[in-house]
Amino acid sequence: MIQLVVGAKGKGKTKYLLDKANAAIKEADGRIVYIDKSLNHMYELNNKIRLVDASRYPLRSGDEFMGFILGIVSSNYDIQQVYLDSFLKLAKLEEVEDDKAIIKDYVTQLNYVSGMHNVDFIVSMSKEIDELDEDIREFAVTEF
Repeated sequence: MIQLVVGAKGKGKTKYLLDKANAAIKEADGRIVYIDKSLNHMYELNNKIRLVDASRYPLRSGDEFMGFILGIVSSNYDIQQVYLDSFLKLAKLEEVEDDKAIIKDYVTQLNYVSGMHNVDFIVSMSKEIDELDEDIREFAVTEF
């Protein structure tokens, strides 16, 4: 399953993700991974949640980011949830042309990986719901 947390920048999406991850770890049977653009939220996350600072890796494109995600998910069979904070920044998709189609493509890929590995992806992005392709709006669980 994939869940999109969408809304304008600075509206509370990160706080929502942090709270959701901390609540989920209490009930989790598997591992939870939180991928962020820095370690700034290290002390806000439960210490059982694996925080990954994506800025430490030389990721230059959305394709490289998807390879990064696949590496994480395929290397640990018991990952239950992956939180992606600021997805567009992490995946280097902030300034791509035709971003509706590109974002749809990557969200569709994440959804495929989710089904293949039985991993839930909870993804925040600084986009309004009407800025997303209609085919992926169904994944939006909350809008800020």
